[in-house]
Amino acid sequence: MEELELAENQMQQCCVKVDDSLKLDAHYWSIQYDNKTTAWDLGMASPALVHFVNSIEDKSLKILIPGCGNAHEADYLLSKGFENITLIDIAPTLVAQLKLKYAENNNINIVLGDFFELEGSFDVIIEQTFFCAISPLLRSVYAQKMYALLSESGVLAGLLFNRTFEFDGPPFGGNIQEYQSIFENAGLEVIEMAPTNMSVLPRLHSEAFFKVKKSNKPIPENTTVTNACSIK
Repeated sequence: MEELELAENQMQQCCVKVDDSLKLDAHYWSIQYDNKTTAWDLGMASPALVHFVNSIEDKSLKILIPGCGNAHEADYLLSKGFENITLIDIAPTLVAQLKLKYAENNNINIVLGDFFELEGSFDVIIEQTFFCAISPLLRSVYAQKMYALLSESGVLAGLLFNRTFEFDGPPFGGNIQEYQSIFENAGLEVIEMAPTNMSVLPRLHSEAFFKVKKSNKPIPENTTVTNACSIK
C-alpha cells in the first residue's frame, strides 16, 4: 500500500500545469525542463528497455526515440555500440542541451520538432514515457504515425502505463485491451503486450511492455495515416 501511495505522489509531481488553458506544446514542455519539474525522468534507462536493447544484435539498425527527454536510453544504446540513433523532442530548451551533449558523436541525430510531422523510416522505435505524455485523443494518430515511420520489418517497443490515474495528466494512463485495439486498428500487429516486473520501484506493477510490427492484414478502410500539427 505504501509503495502505491509513493508511486501516486511521484506521478502527481511528474508535470505541473502552470495554466489550465496551456496546451501540451513546445512551450509547455520547455517550462517543465526550465523549472526542473521532470519527475518522470528516471535518471537512467528503464530496466525493461535495457533488456530489450540487449536482444538487438544488429548495431547498424536505424533507431528512433520519440519524445526522447534526457535520452538515457540513447546513452545506453551508444554504450552498446549502436551507430544510427535519431532523437526527437518538441522542447527547445531540452534539444539545445542534447545537441551540446552529443555535438561530437556522429552516431546520433537530434531533431527539434513535432513527432507527428517527422518523416523517415526506422527499424526500431523505442517508446518511453512519450505515449503517456500526449493527449489520449491523439493515441490513434500516434499509432498511425508509428505505422508510417516503421520500416517493413521494423519494430516498435516500449513501456505503457497499465493503470489509470486519479488526477488529470500528464501522465495519462490506460489498459492493455485499449492499447491492443489502438495498435491493431492502425495496421500494427501486437507481438507482445503484458505486465512487466522490470520496472523501477515507483512504477512497479503499473507498466506493460509491448512490441508491435506492421501487420500483413490490410488497414481498416476507415483508418487513415495522417499528421497532426501539434501536441495539444
